[in-house]
Parts: sequence; C-alpha cells; structure tokens
Amino acid sequence: MGKVVLVTGVARQLGGRFVRRIQREPEVDRVIGVDAVRPEHHLGGAVFVQADIRQPTIAKVLAEHAVDTVVHMDVTGTPLGTRGSRSTIKETNVIGTMQLLGACQKAPSVTRLVVKSSTSVYGSAPRDPAVFTETTPPKSLPSGGFAKDAVEVEGYVRGFARRRPDVAVCVLRFANILGPCADSPLVDYFSLPVLPTVFGYDPRLQFVHEDDVMEVLRIASFEARRGTLNSGTFNIAGDGVLLLSQTARRLGRPTVPVLLPAVTWLGSALRSVGMTDFSPEQIRLLTHGRVVQTTQMRETLGFEPRYTTAEAFADFACSRGPGLLPPETLARTVDRLADLVPAASSEERT
Repeated sequence: MGKVVLVTGVARQLGGRFVRRIQREPEVDRVIGVDAVRPEHHLGGAVFVQADIRQPTIAKVLAEHAVDTVVHMDVTGTPLGTRGSRSTIKETNVIGTMQLLGACQKAPSVTRLVVKSSTSVYGSAPRDPAVFTETTPPKSLPSGGFAKDAVEVEGYVRGFARRRPDVAVCVLRFANILGPCADSPLVDYFSLPVLPTVFGYDPRLQFVHEDDVMEVLRIASFEARRGTLNSGTFNIAGDGVLLLSQTARRLGRPTVPVLLPAVTWLGSALRSVGMTDFSPEQIRLLTHGRVVQTTQMRETLGFEPRYTTAEAFADFACSRGPGLLPPETLARTVDRLADLVPAASSEERT
C-alpha cells in the first residue's frame, strides 16, 4: 500500500497546489485535504474533509483514513479572503496546531510530520547576526503577530517530537514566499502604490519562490534517496539578497521614507482600513531585514532552489503589473541623483 498523506490548509492557493502536486507521486496512494472552509479551487483526486483543526474531530480524520504522513500548512499570517481576524488566525495557528499534534500523538499510523514554519521566528533586531543559522538564537524574540505564532508552533512541535521519537519531524522555515499566487502581509505591502520605508534604513531581504516551496515540501514528505530520514529544522530561501530599495525600483513603485514613529502610526491606519497587516514585526523586518543560511537545506535535505531571491522577486513583480513609474526610468532617475550627490559635495568643498 502507498502513502496516505493528510494536508491542512487546503483552502488556500498554496495548500491546494501542494495537494495537486503530491498526488502525482507514485508512492502516494491517497491524499486527504483538510480545511475549515471548502476550497474554491479544485483538489484533483484528493478527498476533501471539511474540518476545523482547532476541534478534536481532526483525530477521527487521522484514524478513519489511517494517515501516515501529515503536512501541516495551516500556519499563516493572513486571513482567507474576507473571512477571519487576527484572533481567529492565532487560534488556528496555535490552538489548531496543538489539536493536530495531539491527534498525531494518539495515531499509531502517523510516521512523518512536515510543518510549514517561517524564518520570522528569528525576529528582526538591530544587533542581529549578519546571517542566521538554524541554531542561532534570536537577539529579540518576536513580541506578537504571526512571528510569535510561529515561535509557539515550533515549541509545540519540539514537544511532540520528544513524545513520539518514532515519527520523523521536519520543520521548514521559509523565507518570505513570493510568486503569482503568493498571499502574505509582505505581498500586501509590495502591492501598495507607494511604499513607506523607514528613514535611514535599507534592509536586506530574502525570498523563496512558491514553485520551490512545492518541491521542498514534496522532498520533506518522503525519505531521502540515500535512505536517511528527512527530519530536523531547515531554513528555506533562494540564493542572494535584495535591498528594500532594489525591490521598490524593480516594482516601479516610489518610496516615502518616514521616521519610525510615523511608520508605526501608518501601520495602525492601514490595518484599520484592512489594506495590509503592517504589524510591529513587519515594521522591524522592513527596518532591520533578515538573512538566513541555507547550507543544511542543501547538504542534509538535498534541496537546491530553482529560483534565486532576485529571480523569485522578478517573477512576482511581473505578475503584479507595472507600478506608477517604469522600473527603467525609476532606476535611471535614482542613478542620476546618486551621481549628483558627489558632484554637489565637490562644489561645496571648492
């Protein structure tokens, strides 16, 4: 008999896409898609079960279908469509994960657990190391929002791994996911016609393409070809970094540098009108940035991303259409202004 894979969060585009992708694997016999709401997209030949992972009924789903592999993708920072609120998202992320892990603990058929996490667990602080490894402790733990949820989720997953050492547990810490179907607070930010930035800061950012997300989830759901278990915690990101100023130029969007207190006020204003989740953690990311090392992703997990950070962003930018200013014109203008600064300084000295 082949694998029976259960995937949570299938009403979202990313979860639905992974369900369709994993069905093509010859080792997979059945795929069970679970979500509290019915997806608007098709799930191929997967069995859809409408169930809320915050409720104990998820244990019945695992037992009824004799699930052996669980891919937990229902850990997110954005509501689904117009439904949900911050409190609902937190409950699904944290309480839902607790219920799911409790069900997995009681299910003897479960032998593998894959959890979608985020590099936001490292936080963003002014004294951060240049590059985070999987074992680098954060200088400042996230104080709220999705980042804090991810920290709590990983804590519960570690507890589960201790209680069920027979289960291979793989935690994937994704950098900011981008692509035509990406949905996140950072995507909302990049979709603004004018990008507010923090005066005096130009943070380094990393991205991972949604196509690479599909592939690494697939790899993590099976044993490695060399016979070892794909278990542990892994940073997942494309090669290279982009500065926030570079992303704005490639989008063709002008920036408005403002002082940090004004950015905080702006974030509250944007949240009040439902435009974007400009949380304090989001502000810290756009102030100090974050870069992670991906050596373990390659050497242990055996995954090589197809897209670099720059290529992932380029594909995302193409899907969003032109900004207020043509990127080439904006780039030339910025370069000319940069050339004028030294010239002006030389004239002042003479």
